[in-house]
Amino acid sequence: MGPDLVGWLIDGTMASYPGVITVLLPTTLEDAPAFPDDVRVVRYAPDAPPPDDALDAQVLVAWGNSADNLRACAERLTDLRWVQTLAAGPDAVLAAGFGPDVVVTSGRGLHDGPVAEHTLALVLAVVRRVPDLVRAQAEHRWATDLGGVQPVRPRDSLRTLDGARVAVWGFGSIAARLAPLLTALGAEVTGVATRAGDRHGYPVVTADSLPDLLPRTDLLVSLLPATDATRHAVDAHVLGLLPAHAWVVNVGRGATLDEDALLDAVRSGRLAGAALDVFEEEPLPATSPLWDEPRILVSPHAAGGRPVGAAALVAENYAAFSAGRPLRNVVER
Repeated sequence: MGPDLVGWLIDGTMASYPGVITVLLPTTLEDAPAFPDDVRVVRYAPDAPPPDDALDAQVLVAWGNSADNLRACAERLTDLRWVQTLAAGPDAVLAAGFGPDVVVTSGRGLHDGPVAEHTLALVLAVVRRVPDLVRAQAEHRWATDLGGVQPVRPRDSLRTLDGARVAVWGFGSIAARLAPLLTALGAEVTGVATRAGDRHGYPVVTADSLPDLLPRTDLLVSLLPATDATRHAVDAHVLGLLPAHAWVVNVGRGATLDEDALLDAVRSGRLAGAALDVFEEEPLPATSPLWDEPRILVSPHAAGGRPVGAAALVAENYAAFSAGRPLRNVVER
């Protein structure tokens, strides 16, 4: 980089790069997006304040950022024009306080495969009673109730996906990857979304139909994003609509589930159990009663930690950004 591009203050702080766009790229992103030559890329730690030599950044790519880092970026990056979060849900970025003139784009689509895979793992774990098997192994106990001769489709418990009725609430791109996997194992899948109709080859209803759908549901999978409208959407009323043998799997956002209502339903026998990958407070406090409930499987927000295709998305959106074209996955604010 030539000296004509660099302006230095007396104290050694970089002032500006005339004609060059600075992009802040997190160290958590393994692959480097392909940028044009007139882009200055500065790697930054997502758990620390933004670098003093990159406060002229117009573009911020966020992945695994702490809340403090995002707030500091919102306050100190006064030239910022666009934030690309690699998370499927943009709630952390939206809560940081970026100005209304800053475009925010999400990582929707990057996590479809990993989240669908982890969701299927949680579903199979609870349906096939893997936590019970692990506990029996720790006790050196041959669990005859979990093996041997069993009914093909028991009426009072969920022991197979073959013939199971699964409701997936939040029927977007992740559900589009998950639903065929469930179907391949014999499940009957119905989506729940803001608009009814057929989507990706599956029937989709609105939340207004939950009183009719949930009493006939064996497994409720929540992929809901965190918004004001979805806070505690899966509450005591919704849980009460499910039959006692039903299970709940939450891989969306922790704020969408009323954890107290879930714990009460499981402990009272009004719900068979749950597998949770997301929580209202993360990390889940050691004092949380969810840890000790044998019918609740705790997963440490492990579903979506791998943004597949992130570098390509960032490069594609940067090309659109520099050309003044619409960006992919723009978040309405």
